Amino acid sequence: MDYLQPQNLKSALQLMQRWKGRAVLVAGGTNVVPDLRVTPVQPKALLDISCLKSLSCIKEDGKKIRIGALTTISELVSSEVIRKGASVLFHACQQLGNPLVRNRATIAGNLADASPATDTAVPLLVLNAQVIALRNGGKPRSIPIDQFFLGPNQTLLKKDEIIKEVIIPKSNPQAKTAYFKLGLRNSMAISVVSLALLMEMEKGFCKKARIAYGAVAPSPIRVYRIEEMLENQKLTEDLLEACCEAVGKEVHPISDIRASKEYRIEMASVLLRRGLRELILKPGDAETSSA
Repeated sequence: MDYLQPQNLKSALQLMQRWKGRAVLVAGGTNVVPDLRVTPVQPKALLDISCLKSLSCIKEDGKKIRIGALTTISELVSSEVIRKGASVLFHACQQLGNPLVRNRATIAGNLADASPATDTAVPLLVLNAQVIALRNGGKPRSIPIDQFFLGPNQTLLKKDEIIKEVIIPKSNPQAKTAYFKLGLRNSMAISVVSLALLMEMEKGFCKKARIAYGAVAPSPIRVYRIEEMLENQKLTEDLLEACCEAVGKEVHPISDIRASKEYRIEMASVLLRRGLRELILKPGDAETSSA
């Protein structure tokens, strides 16, 4: 296996084109290294892009927040721009792994791994994020986050593409958000179910609703049907219960060593009920929870 370490983005894109489909990108290594230990078919090369400092940044750009692909989870947690402008992502990153993992794991690596339980994907879904991909000689390609995931460990990225950045449109400052992660322990847990919500309220009516889940389908998902049930409606107890009952038909979990599909369906409903009630009652953002 060859080990390659390009010193700039142009060189990295050229190497991706040359090794198309035969090289694996590595930055923090928190996903790639464990996978190499158990995967029977090994790549021909490791392409280490960890030194591409131009891909590590968090900055406000008008009505958008730009996050460079190699920005670490720790950098997201310590960023005032993220805490104030994308608090639901901030809360999710706080619960990702442990400090050692957060110091190495990157936002692009977390997304490209495409686990159904990917921690950053769920908040990015309710934030309507865009993933910007690059290939040698091509123009940047913008992929809506709700189209990015194709299934377990599968994305729309082409074999010679690199994620350049993630772009988040700034939300209405009056929007309320919440994030919940249910795991088998209080720290370093892979999600059994995760939930992110973003709602805009006006005099008891829901003007906008975005709801996303992780670990309840082959990839992280938005539950558009539940959003439609809530939008432009007065949030009564009957409506909340109807949404919580209907969500069982929108999620499609599996049974594995962490939980049965029946448990995940039930917990999807429980977390939604908890999240909706907190957002209705709280004047600002709901507290994050590790449920």
